[in-house]
Amino acid sequence: MRRSSRLFEIIQILRAAQQPVTADQLSEKLEISTRTVYRDIAALQAMRTPIEGEAGVGYMMRSGYDLPPLNFDPEEIEALRVGLALLARTGDSALQQAARRIHTKVDALHGPADWLQVSPWGVPKDDPERGCVSVAMLRDMIRDERKVQLKYRDGTGTETVRVIRPIVLAYHVDCVLLAGWCEMRGAFRHFRTDRIFSCKSTDDTFAGQSGALRTLWLEQNRWDYSKPLDQIAL
Repeated sequence: MRRSSRLFEIIQILRAAQQPVTADQLSEKLEISTRTVYRDIAALQAMRTPIEGEAGVGYMMRSGYDLPPLNFDPEEIEALRVGLALLARTGDSALQQAARRIHTKVDALHGPADWLQVSPWGVPKDDPERGCVSVAMLRDMIRDERKVQLKYRDGTGTETVRVIRPIVLAYHVDCVLLAGWCEMRGAFRHFRTDRIFSCKSTDDTFAGQSGALRTLWLEQNRWDYSKPLDQIAL
């Protein structure tokens, strides 16, 4: 989690807390070290964020500190709830965690809506312990416009190593596809993320090229719902 996002999440956790939150509790929720928590709290206090407390006791947000309410109408809120719930189907564990954090904020402002239920079944959760890379890592590389080296195993079990320029993540019902310009093939290729067993960033970037590559990819890959997924994936 990036530092700016982490600081924002600390504020949200403390705003919602009814009693002091310890550094250990914050570190567990944010999956960071307690030392990082202490540094982040000090940084927020230096920015005059009204956080009270100390190490060993816990921290609380001074009452009255708040953010503007979400200005959505009831149907927009319901659309937001359903959309967040549908992220459970993507298999992207980082997006699912982010969705739960947003859902908590929406409930805090508008109350729960247990009558809106969405089936969670879809793509299996990405799990590095199973060997495949996390989808969050791939999203980072797309944002950073950095070439990546992949070790990919196709449906027949054949392994290849590719250097690609990653540009798109496509969330299907059964899997997530990474689209990119493959330097070995000299063309766009699609890779199922659950078949990517190694992914490392290279020193080469393609800064400023993503927009043009995505435009070209979209021209060549209009959604065709009649085409089987096996004809799309590598």
